[in-house]
Amino acid sequence: HEHPVHLILPFAHKIITVDSQSFLKVWDTKSKTEELELTFNKDKFNISAICHPTTYLDKILVGSKQGPLHLWNLKTTKLIYTFKGWNSGVRILEQAPAIDVVAIGLDSGHIYLHNLKYDETVVHFHQDWGPVTGLSFRTDGPAMMISGSSSGHLAIWNLEERKLASQMRFAHIGAHGGVSGLRCLPNEPLMITSSGDNTVKMWIFDMPDGGARLLRHREGHAAPPAKIRFYGSSGANILSAGQDASLRIFSTVTDVLHRSLGHASYNRKKSKKFKVNSDPARMPPILDFTTETTREMEWDNIGCIHRGLSTTTTWSWGNSRMGELKLKHDRFKKELSLKKARATCLNLSACGNFVTIGYSSGHIDRYNIQSGIYRGEYKHGDKPAHKNPVRGVASDALNQVVVSGDAKGILKFWRFKNLALINKVVLGSELSMFRLHRDSNLLACALETFDIHVLDIDTRQIARRFTSGHHAAITDLTFSHDGRWLLSASLDSTTRVWDLPTGHCIDYFTFSSPVTSLDFSPAGDLLATTHVEDLGIYLWCNKSLFQHLHFSSVAKNAKPRTLTLPMDLTLSTEEDTSKGDVEVKAEEVDDFVSPDQLNEDLITLANLPTSRWLNLLNLDVIKAKNKPKAAPKKPKAAPFFLPTVPGLEQQFLIEPEKKDTEDRFITDFSDLTEFGKALGQAESEEDYKAMYKSFLEKGPSAVDIEVRALAPEGGGSLSLMEQFLKLLDNELKRKRNFETVNAHLGLFLQIHGDTIVSSAELRKCLASLQQSLENSWTSLQSDLDTSLCVTSFCKSSFL
Repeated sequence: HEHPVHLILPFAHKIITVDSQSFLKVWDTKSKTEELELTFNKDKFNISAICHPTTYLDKILVGSKQGPLHLWNLKTTKLIYTFKGWNSGVRILEQAPAIDVVAIGLDSGHIYLHNLKYDETVVHFHQDWGPVTGLSFRTDGPAMMISGSSSGHLAIWNLEERKLASQMRFAHIGAHGGVSGLRCLPNEPLMITSSGDNTVKMWIFDMPDGGARLLRHREGHAAPPAKIRFYGSSGANILSAGQDASLRIFSTVTDVLHRSLGHASYNRKKSKKFKVNSDPARMPPILDFTTETTREMEWDNIGCIHRGLSTTTTWSWGNSRMGELKLKHDRFKKELSLKKARATCLNLSACGNFVTIGYSSGHIDRYNIQSGIYRGEYKHGDKPAHKNPVRGVASDALNQVVVSGDAKGILKFWRFKNLALINKVVLGSELSMFRLHRDSNLLACALETFDIHVLDIDTRQIARRFTSGHHAAITDLTFSHDGRWLLSASLDSTTRVWDLPTGHCIDYFTFSSPVTSLDFSPAGDLLATTHVEDLGIYLWCNKSLFQHLHFSSVAKNAKPRTLTLPMDLTLSTEEDTSKGDVEVKAEEVDDFVSPDQLNEDLITLANLPTSRWLNLLNLDVIKAKNKPKAAPKKPKAAPFFLPTVPGLEQQFLIEPEKKDTEDRFITDFSDLTEFGKALGQAESEEDYKAMYKSFLEKGPSAVDIEVRALAPEGGGSLSLMEQFLKLLDNELKRKRNFETVNAHLGLFLQIHGDTIVSSAELRKCLASLQQSLENSWTSLQSDLDTSLCVTSFCKSSFL
């Protein structure tokens, strides 16, 4: 379709779709091809509803906004009959349990049960709540029909008595379109309804008057979310504030754990007496919030500011509700010049005790979130902290420093305890917002020039400047869990990923609608985003956790990748498949393969599992502990049918046990193993290198056997033992496999110590091997001492 599709009807193995311009198309689901297209004149017959009457083969009933209805045969593409209608637009068509009868809901609120065969009306109802938006019939016994309205009410009609049986008012919020979907489950006393208020509800018909009660429901924000943040360190929950003044918790694990903290209210007791859409005490939407997990089960641990208000509300995660405290200083009530001031930002300390609030008047106040007691103000004498509106406030993880920034780009650093000013930094441009990563003490500042500055609050110096990244206002910033990446979203619908160590942009993508808020999971696996005029929260996986990625800088003139919001992601055309193959091959070419040894001067480890070499010296002890107490006995084989002795009496034939007289002897009396034979013939360094590589592939027991077989009593010779020492010496000089060489040398000395003492040639080889080992260890120890010295100096200088 070239226009938006607003009607879909399953039709056997086909699908019928209708777009806003009244183009009707029939699709084959098997071949995924178009079979038929019907074009209607929108001015005379604008399709508003379709249905397939039961037992009417290859026929559909089509309703229009003008009122008439058409019965079409899709196989012959002919109009069979035209129903005149009732001078009102058709809103909904639903097949009744009776054959030939269809329920027709009109814009005028009238409901007609019409017999298509005779073109006669069977029953007529009327609801006073506006257009009929849904119709469904119960099939579990009672002859009932349920209708939905645009005001959110549901009506239950008794078809036998032809009257209204019950009504369910405010089943959904009428301000969001009322009931948009209505369906009774077959042969069950259950009904499912949906609405534009982002809710799906299941009702059960078990009331005495034949009505239904709410059984279970799933709901989200009725208005787009304004801000989202991951809660806790596990990344399993997302805290979301919506423009419907509600605060909700969404679980990334299962929908069952979703819950609502309620709507913000000036008077919670008064709000309980009213519905959500008619609550007179309802507060404006939440613009920003702050939270900490430290005291979540003891007192309120969430603070929220609202649009156009100077009052800050508190919420409790543990109790899943709004708190009783309303934080507001008396100056905003008494002074006329401050009555229009509003709260613009807030921050909760890492200890979970103090909430710091910034205002458009430049004031910054601190409160105890447990008791709501005022704990002081950050100020210059009698003047407020800033001359301009405060755009951000944050505190470090140790409650030592508080950072605040105003609209003119002036950052001020305050002592947390005595509220005294420490220093200030001028960014040189107007500040839009900032966000602090407490683990690294990095402060990301978004400027009105669409640039981003990253500041180290310990040294109070700008560490990174990211310019020419976005072309519209930056809406949100977030750090990765390890502080390595910084993600920025803008109203130009683009999002960038900045690598802080290198200072480059490593990813650049765009969405169909701008991102309003985003946050990176503390576990590093998910990115959550919200979008303009969108009720959902979208989760994106971090690809670097599932496959190796080579990050390179994005060119300045590069075009962003387009990320579509979740839909059918399967490749439907051969062209798309071929593009995917090319992209995978390109990534394979760009993959970096690390060499076995970075530099000949560096000591390289074998990187084998510790189980292969760590316990070689204790192998005898391990074998003794694992030795079974008794040898396993072979079970006696019993035949399926026991043999009997021929005779008058039944007797079983019991044969005497045969003693196993076969003795097992070792028939292979070869003096050397395969490794020993190859080692005796090794002469060059390449031979030694290949021999040790094959030696590393053996397990601990095989290594022990090979080392024991080197001695004369094991079938070897002194020259073979000398060859093994040269093999180890060659690896030490190459500075390769450092840990395994030491383990194998220790095992060799433990087993053949007496033989080495009695041989002068072996002692000479050991002296050369000792010199190579000392040279390697001296170099390694020098590097370790240097690193420890630098680490100790940095630790002592910063603390």
